[in-house]
Amino acid sequence: MVEDDEAVRRGIVDALRCVGYQTLEARDGAEGMEKGLRASYQLMLLDMVMPHRNGLEVLAALKRERAGQPVIILSARGEEADRVRGLQGGADDYVVKPFSVRELLARVEAVLRRSCERVAATETLCFPGGVIDVTKRELTFDDGRRAELSMKEVDVVRYLMRAAGRAVSREELLRHVWHLEARGMETRTIDMHIAHLRTKLGDGEQSLIVTVRGKGYRWSVS
Repeated sequence: MVEDDEAVRRGIVDALRCVGYQTLEARDGAEGMEKGLRASYQLMLLDMVMPHRNGLEVLAALKRERAGQPVIILSARGEEADRVRGLQGGADDYVVKPFSVRELLARVEAVLRRSCERVAATETLCFPGGVIDVTKRELTFDDGRRAELSMKEVDVVRYLMRAAGRAVSREELLRHVWHLEARGMETRTIDMHIAHLRTKLGDGEQSLIVTVRGKGYRWSVS
């Protein structure tokens, strides 16, 4: 949440936390750009008019350095030209202030739902010892070795990376990667995909994809 108005920022953060989202905050555009380029997160809520860096500058930096990063602009500027400028700059949605908490939460959910399968055309995922070319579905190791990934393996590793540092349950992966309702379903397919990924990543010691007993899997950020 990047917003210089403390009352607005606090109200939105509290609402997000109330429904279960983990949040990061930035108090101006410069801090928003720094955290936006460094931190691990799934969605940025971005004010337009802020000290030090405006929202369009932050958005441009994200699209240049972090292609595919979902962003919702929150702005009091509701003129058509402003909305068009934000959406053409790469924002996924544009919400005009004032808005209701219920509307904002619905838009957050919609953008997260749409973005879970989105792949930027030139996206690469870096891991210790190599990179993953998402478009080619190919692992390239620093020593020159290569390995192919299935589409679902790419989707799983992308999802885990985006959630780096927290445990992702098998049910969450079924919902967001397979788009299946997890209730009452067997989740052995998740374990098999994780096993295949570990083999291809050379992660025999499970230092990249960590099993969190009783919770699921976590992409290590160390």
